[in-house]
Amino acid sequence: MTATVKTPKKLIEVALPLDAINEAAAREKSVRHGHPSTLHLWWARRPLAAARAVIFAQMVNDPSWKWELDHPGEIPPNNMKASWAASRNRLFNIIKDLVKWENTTNESVLQKARAEIRKSWRETCELNKDHPQAT
Repeated sequence: MTATVKTPKKLIEVALPLDAINEAAAREKSVRHGHPSTLHLWWARRPLAAARAVIFAQMVNDPSWKWELDHPGEIPPNNMKASWAASRNRLFNIIKDLVKWENTTNESVLQKARAEIRKSWRETCELNKDHPQAT
């Protein structure tokens, strides 16, 4: 019998601040100073803002993951939904800061993002501490 790894639901699976990401990506296309895209005009540019947002959202657990794991298919109470919405908005604010080109090297923005990624990593490790390959 193979033990399965328990994986919390990630933020990208639930919600993203798409308007903020799209706005930053569109703005990034017009940056002409200090941006890698100024080195060569590519025909299919991929804005770094969208990449930063997607990578962050793939690594961070959605606030609802504990409920989903413990109560699959059950409808959560409204006070929990409100708490999750507040937590998601906090994560969305981090994404909104991450996608701004001028914040690419802003250490305080990067530290907030790293802290959330570490928190999610610790939660996932704790969830799988009894897995045979956990060591």
